[in-house]
Amino acid sequence: MELNDLLARTGGLQAIARELGITDAEAAAGAAALAPAIVGGFEKQVEAHPGGNGGLGELLRQFGDDDLLDNVVGPEATDVSRGNSILGQIFGSKEVSRAVAQDAAPRTGLDSSILKKMLPLIAMIVAGQLSRQQKSGAPSAGGGALGGLGGILGSILGGGSGGRNPLDEILGKLGR
Repeated sequence: MELNDLLARTGGLQAIARELGITDAEAAAGAAALAPAIVGGFEKQVEAHPGGNGGLGELLRQFGDDDLLDNVVGPEATDVSRGNSILGQIFGSKEVSRAVAQDAAPRTGLDSSILKKMLPLIAMIVAGQLSRQQKSGAPSAGGGALGGLGGILGSILGGGSGGRNPLDEILGKLGR
Protein backbone atom coordinates (compact mmCIF):
# COMPACT_ATOMS: atom_id res chain seq x y z
CA MET A 1 0.00 0.00 0.00
CA GLU A 2 1.38 3.39 -0.94
CA LEU A 3 1.51 6.20 1.60
CA ASN A 4 -1.17 8.29 -0.12
CA ASP A 5 -3.48 5.26 -0.11
CA LEU A 6 -2.69 4.67 3.56
CA LEU A 7 -3.43 8.29 4.45
CA ALA A 8 -6.68 8.30 2.49
CA ARG A 9 -7.84 4.92 3.82
CA THR A 10 -7.12 5.74 7.45
CA GLY A 11 -8.44 9.30 7.39
CA GLY A 12 -4.92 10.58 7.95
CA LEU A 13 -5.10 13.31 5.30
CA GLN A 14 -8.31 14.70 6.74
CA ALA A 15 -6.89 14.53 10.26
CA ILE A 16 -3.70 16.35 9.22
CA ALA A 17 -5.74 19.00 7.40
CA ARG A 18 -8.01 19.45 10.42
CA GLU A 19 -5.09 19.66 12.88
CA LEU A 20 -3.19 22.22 10.82
CA GLY A 21 -6.06 24.23 9.34
CA ILE A 22 -5.14 23.40 5.73
CA THR A 23 -6.99 21.73 2.86
CA ASP A 24 -6.88 18.00 2.17
CA ALA A 25 -4.98 18.77 -1.05
CA GLU A 26 -2.36 20.74 0.89
CA ALA A 27 -2.10 17.91 3.41
CA ALA A 28 -1.61 15.43 0.55
CA ALA A 29 1.09 17.59 -1.06
CA GLY A 30 2.89 18.01 2.25
CA ALA A 31 2.69 14.32 3.08
CA ALA A 32 4.00 13.35 -0.35
CA ALA A 33 6.96 15.70 0.05
CA LEU A 34 7.80 14.74 3.65
CA ALA A 35 7.17 10.99 3.58
CA PRO A 36 10.33 9.92 1.73
CA ALA A 37 12.57 11.51 4.37
CA ILE A 38 10.47 10.10 7.23
CA VAL A 39 10.46 6.59 5.76
CA GLY A 40 14.18 7.06 5.04
CA GLY A 41 14.70 7.72 8.74
CA PHE A 42 12.81 4.55 9.63
CA GLU A 43 14.90 2.63 7.08
CA LYS A 44 18.07 3.90 8.76
CA GLN A 45 16.76 2.46 12.05
CA VAL A 46 16.26 -0.93 10.39
CA GLU A 47 19.71 -0.81 8.75
CA ALA A 48 21.42 0.19 12.01
CA HIS A 49 19.96 -2.87 13.77
CA PRO A 50 19.68 -5.63 11.13
CA GLY A 51 19.00 -8.30 13.75
CA GLY A 52 16.04 -6.33 15.03
CA ASN A 53 17.46 -5.77 18.50
CA GLY A 54 16.99 -2.18 19.61
CA GLY A 55 16.04 -0.97 16.14
CA LEU A 56 12.74 -0.05 14.60
CA GLY A 57 10.73 -2.75 16.38
CA GLU A 58 11.93 -1.44 19.74
CA LEU A 59 11.22 2.14 18.64
CA LEU A 60 7.65 1.17 17.75
CA ARG A 61 7.13 -0.57 21.10
CA GLN A 62 8.67 2.34 23.00
CA PHE A 63 6.38 4.98 21.49
CA GLY A 64 3.05 3.24 21.62
CA ASP A 65 2.69 0.67 18.91
CA ASP A 66 -0.32 0.92 16.62
CA ASP A 67 -2.29 3.35 18.78
CA LEU A 68 -0.12 6.10 17.28
CA LEU A 69 -2.26 6.01 14.15
CA ASP A 70 -5.47 6.09 16.19
CA ASN A 71 -4.24 9.15 18.09
CA VAL A 72 -3.84 11.13 14.87
CA VAL A 73 -7.10 10.15 13.19
CA GLY A 74 -9.23 10.31 16.33
CA PRO A 75 -11.56 13.24 17.04
CA GLU A 76 -9.37 14.75 19.75
CA ALA A 77 -6.46 17.11 19.11
CA THR A 78 -3.31 15.06 18.65
CA ASP A 79 -0.61 15.11 21.30
CA VAL A 80 2.41 15.16 19.02
CA SER A 81 4.98 14.53 21.76
CA ARG A 82 5.38 10.88 20.73
CA GLY A 83 5.66 11.92 17.09
CA ASN A 84 8.37 14.40 18.01
CA SER A 85 10.16 11.70 20.00
CA ILE A 86 10.02 9.39 16.99
CA LEU A 87 11.46 12.16 14.80
CA GLY A 88 14.23 12.64 17.35
CA GLN A 89 15.09 8.96 17.05
CA ILE A 90 14.93 8.69 13.27
CA PHE A 91 16.44 12.09 12.40
CA GLY A 92 18.73 12.58 15.38
CA SER A 93 18.02 16.27 15.95
CA LYS A 94 15.55 19.11 15.54
CA GLU A 95 17.98 20.62 13.05
CA VAL A 96 17.34 17.70 10.69
CA SER A 97 13.56 18.05 11.15
CA ARG A 98 13.81 21.73 10.22
CA ALA A 99 15.96 20.87 7.19
CA VAL A 100 13.45 18.23 6.03
CA ALA A 101 10.61 20.77 6.26
CA GLN A 102 12.64 23.45 4.48
CA ASP A 103 13.62 20.99 1.75
CA ALA A 104 9.95 20.08 1.14
CA ALA A 105 8.55 23.63 1.19
CA PRO A 106 9.39 24.62 -2.42
CA ARG A 107 7.78 21.43 -3.77
CA THR A 108 4.52 21.98 -1.88
CA GLY A 109 3.83 25.70 -1.82
CA LEU A 110 3.39 25.35 1.95
CA ASP A 111 5.38 27.29 4.50
CA SER A 112 8.07 25.24 6.21
CA SER A 113 6.46 26.04 9.59
CA ILE A 114 3.32 24.11 8.52
CA LEU A 115 5.45 21.25 7.21
CA LYS A 116 7.39 21.16 10.49
CA LYS A 117 4.06 20.71 12.33
CA MET A 118 3.08 18.01 9.84
CA LEU A 119 6.23 15.93 10.43
CA PRO A 120 5.25 14.38 13.80
CA LEU A 121 1.73 13.61 12.55
CA ILE A 122 3.05 11.71 9.53
CA ALA A 123 5.68 9.98 11.67
CA MET A 124 2.92 8.78 14.01
CA ILE A 125 0.77 7.53 11.12
CA VAL A 126 3.67 5.67 9.50
CA ALA A 127 4.85 4.20 12.83
CA GLY A 128 1.32 3.13 13.72
CA GLN A 129 0.85 1.44 10.36
CA LEU A 130 4.27 -0.23 10.58
CA SER A 131 3.34 -1.61 13.97
CA ARG A 132 -0.01 -2.90 12.74
CA GLN A 133 1.54 -4.58 9.72
CA GLN A 134 4.33 -6.10 11.79
CA LYS A 135 1.83 -7.52 14.30
CA SER A 136 -0.36 -8.92 11.53
CA GLY A 137 2.61 -10.67 9.92
CA ALA A 138 2.36 -8.65 6.70
CA PRO A 139 4.50 -10.07 3.91
CA SER A 140 7.90 -8.48 3.47
CA ALA A 141 8.06 -8.42 -0.31
CA GLY A 142 10.82 -6.13 -1.41
CA GLY A 143 12.44 -6.08 2.00
CA GLY A 144 15.70 -7.62 0.91
CA ALA A 145 18.45 -7.16 3.45
CA LEU A 146 16.22 -5.00 5.60
CA GLY A 147 13.94 -7.88 6.48
CA GLY A 148 10.23 -7.72 7.26
CA LEU A 149 10.06 -4.12 8.44
CA GLY A 150 12.11 -3.03 5.45
CA GLY A 151 9.62 -4.68 3.15
CA ILE A 152 6.75 -2.97 4.93
CA LEU A 153 8.56 0.37 4.62
CA GLY A 154 9.04 -0.25 0.91
CA SER A 155 5.37 -1.07 0.49
CA ILE A 156 4.34 2.12 2.27
CA LEU A 157 6.38 4.17 -0.18
CA GLY A 158 5.04 2.18 -3.12
CA GLY A 159 8.13 0.12 -3.81
CA GLY A 160 10.76 2.08 -1.99
CA SER A 161 13.22 4.66 -3.20
CA GLY A 162 15.18 2.56 -5.67
CA GLY A 163 18.07 2.04 -3.27
CA ARG A 164 18.55 5.76 -2.61
CA ASN A 165 17.55 7.11 0.78
CA PRO A 166 16.23 10.68 0.32
CA LEU A 167 17.24 11.54 3.88
CA ASP A 168 20.90 11.07 2.92
CA GLU A 169 20.80 14.11 0.63
CA ILE A 170 19.36 16.31 3.38
CA LEU A 171 21.91 15.01 5.88
CA GLY A 172 24.65 15.70 3.35
CA LYS A 173 23.56 19.33 3.09
CA LEU A 174 23.91 19.55 6.87
CA GLY A 175 27.38 18.02 6.73
CA ARG A 176 26.36 14.77 8.44
